[in-house]
This record gives sequence, structure tokens and C-alpha cells, in this order.
Amino acid sequence: MVSMLGTATLAAGCSPIIQNHGYVPVSADVAALQPGKDTRDSVYAALGEPTLKGVEGDSSWYYVSYTERRFAFFPPKITSREILAISFDARGRVAAINRYGLKDGIVIDLNTNETVTGGRKLSFLQQLLGNIGNFSAESFL
Repeated sequence: MVSMLGTATLAAGCSPIIQNHGYVPVSADVAALQPGKDTRDSVYAALGEPTLKGVEGDSSWYYVSYTERRFAFFPPKITSREILAISFDARGRVAAINRYGLKDGIVIDLNTNETVTGGRKLSFLQQLLGNIGNFSAESFL
């Protein structure tokens, strides 16, 4: 009985946790937008505040949503991602509406745990023996 209770507790503690993050407007609201006609103000009124805005001013708005799955001590895994990108022209009108999913993304490893340095690559012996004879009496004073 105690072993069954322990097994059930362990299984419940290791169950996956699924979390949803972000917001992407429903398709019906997005379908109502008309490129060339709708402006930033009308898009804001229909869809709300975007998750991100473009780097160069208000030329693009992005609505981002993703689902993350966590299991025990393992790192989280993103199981789905949806990005709605709305581009605006110079007059502030909708130029393009694009949808992107997880399959459209590219994985970039930003942390390689290596420091890239320039210069020659020396072996251990070259480093150890390379300074023989390069000392002067002034460097010890």
C-alpha cells in the first residue's frame, strides 16, 4: 500500500507542465483587416497591443504566442509557436499580413561556451618553452 502511494506521488510529481505564453488574435479578426486600407489605429482597435514592434519605428507589429512543455528537471521544450506579423507602409497603412509557425523558425545557439580569440594557437609545450630566453634582469626588479 505504501509503495503504491509512493509510486503515485512520484508519478504525479513528474507529470509534464504545459504553459501557454503570449497572444495571437483569432483568425476572424485578422481576416477582417484589409491591406492598403486599414491603418495602425484600426489594427490596434481590432487586435489590441502587439507583443513586439519593429526595430525601426512602427514599420512592423508582431503578435507572438507559444506553448512550452516542462518535464521534471529537463529544460523546457517549445511545442508550438505562432507569430502574426503585420507590416505597415510609409503612410501607416497595412502593407502585408504574414503568419509564421514553429516549422518556419531557425534554431540559433547563442551560447557556445567558447571564447573566440585571435592570434596563434600554441600547444602546451610551445607556451611552456616559448619564453625561455625572453627574460631580462629589468623584468625581475
